[in-house]
Parts: sequence; C-alpha cells; structure tokens
Amino acid sequence: MHHDPSPAQRARAAYRRRQTVLSVLIAAASTAAIGTLLAVAVTGAPGWERVRESFLDPEIARDALPRVLTGLWLNVRLLVCCAIGALLLGLLIAILRTLRGPVFFPIRALAAGYTYTFRGLPLIIVLYVLTLGMPGLRLQGMPPVLVLGGLALVLTYGGYLAEVFRAGIESVHPSQLAAARSLGLTYRQTMRHVVLPQAVRRVTPPLLNDVVALQKDVGLVSLAGPIDAVRAAQIATAQTFNYTPYIVAGVLFVLLAIPLIAVTDQVTLRAARRQSGG
Repeated sequence: MHHDPSPAQRARAAYRRRQTVLSVLIAAASTAAIGTLLAVAVTGAPGWERVRESFLDPEIARDALPRVLTGLWLNVRLLVCCAIGALLLGLLIAILRTLRGPVFFPIRALAAGYTYTFRGLPLIIVLYVLTLGMPGLRLQGMPPVLVLGGLALVLTYGGYLAEVFRAGIESVHPSQLAAARSLGLTYRQTMRHVVLPQAVRRVTPPLLNDVVALQKDVGLVSLAGPIDAVRAAQIATAQTFNYTPYIVAGVLFVLLAIPLIAVTDQVTLRAARRQSGG
C-alpha cells in the first residue's frame, strides 16, 4: 500500500535538495575563483611568453601528435603485457611465501629474497642492467631490448604485487582454511576455491593502484631505445629545439590513465562501503 510522504518528510527532502544545490554552486564558484587566480598568476609572470613558446606551441604540438600517438600504442601494448605478467608473477611469489612446513623453507626464503630485492631496487637500475648489461653478454637467443625492458618492469612490479597478494591471503581467517580442510579439500583446492577468491577481492583496490603506477613507468622503457611516446617526443624535441612534444606525451599519458584511475576509485569506494556494511 502506497503512503504519501508526510509534510515533515517533504520538508526534509526539500532541504536536502537545497543544500545539495548550494554545495554545488559554492564548489563551482570556489573552483572558478582559484582557477582564475592561478591563470592570472601564471600568465602574468615575466617569463610567461618564453615558457609558452617553449612548452605550449600549438603548431609543434600538432606536428608531433601523430608520432607521439604511434609511440603511445607501443606503451599501451607494453602495459597490457607487463600488467598480466606482473600480476601472475606476484600471485605465484605470494603463494610460495605462504607455503607452510619446514620442507618449504628454502622456497619461502627465495621468494622473500626476491621481494626484498626488487622492492628495494630502483626500476631505472633494473632497466639499465637488463637492457644494457644483458645484451653485452652476447648470448645466443637474446631477446630484443623491448622484451628485456618489459621483463624489468615485470620483475620490479611483481615484487610489489606479491606483497599485496600475500597481505590478502593472510587476511583470510585461519578458521576458513580449517573448515575447508575438514570438508576434505586438499591444500591446493582450499587455496583455489576458498582463499584466493577472497584474497583477490579484498586487495583489488591496491592492485589497481599498482597497475596505474605501472602505466606511468612503461614510459621509462624509452631509456633503452624503443620508440615509445616519450622517445618520440624526445626525437621531435631534438628536431625543433622545443619542449612542446613532451607536453603532448604527458597529456596523452594522463588521458590514458583517467579511465583506469576512475575504475580504481570506484572499486575502492565499493570496497569501503562493503566493509562498513553500507
């Protein structure tokens, strides 16, 4: 049976609507005011014209855009491959670190050593060692520099993701493992059907945050020579003696990251609501 809202309920709803509209108007006005002040401060600086010519030349941006876009496609493919590889490697290392029993101590020690090493090493050093050092060995079957650069990204981010996965695995209450084992499930079946689904769901927000960070760091592969978006911008800059192509590459990286960041924020918000029982 349908009941009409009472006058008090209608009054509260109207008040909330007014407050929402007022909040939006205040936020818009304050944003416009701050934006105007920043624009006036920047454009009024004594060196603004020189900076604008060096970093914001529309003609150079238009000429450089096709080459930078072509390089960005390499970054996108590298991101997809490295993200999948780092997630799989991180999950494997996390499982190895959570193995129980003294017989698995050497495996746990090796897995821990890997995470400590690659979480501590700067990515740029790993890139230089793999892309400049390994080819110097002149071994037969040496993969291309691009593959070695992707391997450096996978090894480095695999260490970070392994700790995220391990935190998720250890957050599952031991009673659930005991209940699964009492039902006759093996350790492997327990991990696959009980522990890992819960662990992955709990750590999805930090996993996505690391993927966002990886999306930025794929640009470092340009240090090894492959012509990605950053390298294409560097070449265009060397030809024109103008830094606008770097701004073009930066804007494209931001546009590439926005959908992933939006998904990450949405997943994080849903996880927070689920934990709070909302």
